[in-house]
Amino acid sequence: MKDMMKALTAPGDPTLAPGEARAPGPSTQDLLQSEPSNAQDPALLTSSAAFLGDQDLPFARYTHQQFYDLEMQHLWPKVWQWACREEHLLKPGDFYTYDVGPYSALVIRGDDHHIRAFVNACPHRGMALTDAGSCGQGKQFIRCPFHGMAWHLDGSLREIPCRWDFPHIKDAEFGLDEIPCETWAGFVFINFDKACQPLEADLGVLPEHFKAWGLEDRFVAVHTVKTLPGNWKMCMEGFLEAFHVLGTHPEVIHTASWANTQYDVFGPTVTRFLQTVATGNPNETQSQAEIYRLLGYTDELPDGVTAREQHAQHQRAALGQRFKTDLSAVSTSIMLDSIEYHLFPECLFFPRHSDSIDLPLSTDRAWHLYP
Repeated sequence: MKDMMKALTAPGDPTLAPGEARAPGPSTQDLLQSEPSNAQDPALLTSSAAFLGDQDLPFARYTHQQFYDLEMQHLWPKVWQWACREEHLLKPGDFYTYDVGPYSALVIRGDDHHIRAFVNACPHRGMALTDAGSCGQGKQFIRCPFHGMAWHLDGSLREIPCRWDFPHIKDAEFGLDEIPCETWAGFVFINFDKACQPLEADLGVLPEHFKAWGLEDRFVAVHTVKTLPGNWKMCMEGFLEAFHVLGTHPEVIHTASWANTQYDVFGPTVTRFLQTVATGNPNETQSQAEIYRLLGYTDELPDGVTAREQHAQHQRAALGQRFKTDLSAVSTSIMLDSIEYHLFPECLFFPRHSDSIDLPLSTDRAWHLYP
């Protein structure tokens, strides 16, 4: 442990260009490309590092109400946001209410099975059409809970009580305020900006990278929401780096190459975090048998097999039996590694487990959701 800490705290090589310094030992790509099974996941065998600077960010970005207000004015009403999953909206009339700051969207499947999103406000007096955070099934139409005006599921006007008092209203001009709504891989996205670019432009490499990982075949098994005592950016950043492992997850520092985590920048909206596990610690001298024991196994490691490969094989067998599926063809990296793609500003997509989002509540509170 002492030698490891000495290696970890040693100054870097001053002759290296910014962004070139790295921990000793095999890189993430060295490891992944040495394992034959990973060839079936070519997206993992790529890297796209970019040095974006090392200047400090002012604390105000995380703590000042003024900056939070600017985000609410210029960020959240202008970006694509993951609102819900398609399985939340299986049948006509199924709806989901998405809220962020002062903005609210009603996402609903129409009689034509098309998913649409509307500003969650009655065009008469601005009354919310559905309660914040609510969802439901089988609406036949959308009715304002204040004066009872109603709209069809496609947002067109259905009826106005006491219609004789509204001769000036033209049906075609009094529909619900529709906003952009698109889907990808089973996820439903909305954008409050009607002049936004298509979702595809923001997705970048995601459709290509995820085409073999079947996100569209997943479903919501558990939905959890936790209020965190921090700015939404700080909460999100905790999922985008492995620097915290030494202090926060010391139980894995001997079995994972967390200091060699690969960080990729694929464009202005998509980044990736790729941390290999069951590798041993590159800052310690360890045999494969020792790493295997540290992973919790008591049987002998077969000759010529790494602890990581054997661990992956055990996971294929155990999880395959648990979920009654054949995992023999799943690559070692997908079976074991922590792989997280971030779609700006609030989405995290994982090839192998739960996806999540972080949404602002105030300067120092955020929601962390596993939809």
